[in-house]
Amino acid sequence: MLEIGRNNKGEVVGIKNPAKLMEELPNKFRDLLGVVADVNLLDENGKSYLRISVEPYPVPISYKGEYHYRSGSTKQILKGTALNRFLLSKTGTCWDGVPVPNVSIDDLDAEALDNFRRRVVRAKRLDADALEGSNLDLLEKLKLLDGSHLKRSALLLFHPDPECFFTNARLKIGYFESEFEVLYHDEIQGNLFYQIDKTMDLLLTKYLKAVISYEGIQRVETYPVPEDALREAVLNAIIHRNYGVPATIQIRVYEDCLYIWNPGELPEGWSLERLLRQHASKPFNPDIANAFFWAGEIESWGRGVQRIFGACRREGLPDPHLRVDPGELWVEFRFSDAYVERLGVSPREAAQDVGGEAGVESIQEKILTLLRENPQMSQKMLAVRTEMSYGSIRHQIEKLKKTDRIRHVGSTKTGYWEVVGDNFKTIPERLEQENRQENRQENRQEKPLSRP
Repeated sequence: MLEIGRNNKGEVVGIKNPAKLMEELPNKFRDLLGVVADVNLLDENGKSYLRISVEPYPVPISYKGEYHYRSGSTKQILKGTALNRFLLSKTGTCWDGVPVPNVSIDDLDAEALDNFRRRVVRAKRLDADALEGSNLDLLEKLKLLDGSHLKRSALLLFHPDPECFFTNARLKIGYFESEFEVLYHDEIQGNLFYQIDKTMDLLLTKYLKAVISYEGIQRVETYPVPEDALREAVLNAIIHRNYGVPATIQIRVYEDCLYIWNPGELPEGWSLERLLRQHASKPFNPDIANAFFWAGEIESWGRGVQRIFGACRREGLPDPHLRVDPGELWVEFRFSDAYVERLGVSPREAAQDVGGEAGVESIQEKILTLLRENPQMSQKMLAVRTEMSYGSIRHQIEKLKKTDRIRHVGSTKTGYWEVVGDNFKTIPERLEQENRQENRQENRQEKPLSRP
């Protein structure tokens, strides 16, 4: 309802030419907005004002082809992904529930559907007898059909190449030596169930190093992130991402941490604080989430984040760090100091000292010795000389700085390291001293030998 002819205090102040407005406004609403509105002329204390009433419409209304959204006192034009989501919400449809024409069940991967059946039976969510029907029957049970059309969710779950329909519906993993230097990487493509399995396999066999210990004669492998927490985080990224955004899920692995970046967003009206509290399940892609539930991969209680934190705490590891930015979600797993220090020991030192403080001290003393020999030595060169990884060297350097055992003098490129407490000359003094020594040596060589 809109009333014209009142001031900001709500008092009727009247309008000019009410008869003309009564005639023009209904036509403008029809032509520019496509809606029918009731326009009534009212009177209060001898002053005329208009009351315009519009019933709620089940579909979004555009103005000259544009969709406007008001939040509080601000108004914005909806575009791109925000517009798609707005239009779908008005019709009660989620992104993954939109039908896709010109694709049939025969285009789906029969092996992927059979693998799904085996997962469901193994999870005991359905009896094997209930899965003996055709692939059409299975898709109908999963509600992945809209009439005769497959939904987007069906293509992501069971098509051999979902990227034919949705750009960048894949996942990337990279191992980073520094913030900008990637040593190696992999891209995982295929249906979503395959992406989950392949990603976990690569993380546990190629990207994360396990610390080996023994309980009696049994070999125990301990990873920097609990497998349950890691799998839950990867599942959340794949199930809840916004596949309407042409971006790739990224997993960045460093020597001391692991990041998962997801092009997704929280449900409307949610905050990070609400996500960390107990909450109901409200998946961004409910049809996809439903399929993973029947496969036994997830629960449907909204406990995914709590399960991640619980798995880390049971292992005595730091809590993950979650960050929410517009259109993207971050999860960071910080490795424990004990794990980073343990991997920083070279194989020879590991054989001599099984993960004690002495091993760490010997590494730091080796670094200090090298810095005394060459204060301008870079961290990359230190890694080469100590046969350690670059990330471990960075970690040990930070520990030495925090304990005031070393400090860096000058700029990053032209500066040098100073071992605190050592009484050695600065770089210019050392160079001058070395030049004098070289000159004396040259003079001795040029001096003529006396006759015996």
